Amino acid sequence: MPKRLLRLLPSLISVVLLIASIWVIRQELQQYESDDIWRQLAAIPRWNVGWSIALTLLNLLVFTGYDTLAALYVRYPLPYYQTGLVAATSIPISNSVGLALLSGSAIRYRFYATWGVPPLKIAQIIAFCNLSFWLGLFSAGGLLFLWQPIKLPSRLHLPFQSTQPMGVIFLSVIGFYVLWNVFSQKTLHLGRIAIPHLPINLCIGQIAVSSLDWTLAAAVLYALLPTNPSVPYAAYFGIYLLAQFAGVVSNVPGGLGVFETVMFLLLRSTIPSSALFGSLVAYRAIYYLLPLGIAVLLVAGYEIRFRRVH
Repeated sequence: MPKRLLRLLPSLISVVLLIASIWVIRQELQQYESDDIWRQLAAIPRWNVGWSIALTLLNLLVFTGYDTLAALYVRYPLPYYQTGLVAATSIPISNSVGLALLSGSAIRYRFYATWGVPPLKIAQIIAFCNLSFWLGLFSAGGLLFLWQPIKLPSRLHLPFQSTQPMGVIFLSVIGFYVLWNVFSQKTLHLGRIAIPHLPINLCIGQIAVSSLDWTLAAAVLYALLPTNPSVPYAAYFGIYLLAQFAGVVSNVPGGLGVFETVMFLLLRSTIPSSALFGSLVAYRAIYYLLPLGIAVLLVAGYEIRFRRVH
């Protein structure tokens, strides 16, 4: 019984966090009528929406860097259109559905196995891409949390009052990772996790691609915020990364509710809740649903073509 409870614990925590997030959002918006919120959503300038869509499509292109670098790492050369197809489908599906090991990884395995990539190399590609995702978050977040520290709301009940300690931890992890790849030729073992040694060019490449990914993702929402918000981009970027970090570790699919809750708590003093909610709804539609729709069409098109050929 205890083992079963331990297996269920992450799911239970996710449900509790989702319920708590819904309660916080409801508290923030209870003073507004639904018409006010939809009016704020409709008030977003079309030019801003266009910029947001353009940044999303550019970010979709940046996604292809993950699998392209991963193919170089496992020394299994593949044409760019193949690695690009895998990234442009697996990452949006993983972002929206959550459970990366069951969604994005399954898509990657389907494509790479069809193209004859050995299972071990597929596992290495998946591990490389997942690691890159965190390295970018730690790099960008570490710098911002130290440069523009965020005062954390007391209602979060965290052991520290600002993000500075997180910045120190994040940059320490990145520094150790880079130095390990520079000075050691061995695989780094952290319990059951094995982090392989990388050539320094691939190490820097994966950090750069992931950091650019996070920067563009944040810019998509920033373009949708009310005109001339009183929060500068650097300060906003740190808040965005903190909210995304909370959403990812919560294990709620897409960080739905958790991400929005943190954004409400940290931006409530500078942006009206109704306006922020409208921007967040638009952001979900553009950054999550648009790439998800493109990914589904690409997968469907590939499967139809594959069945016709074979």
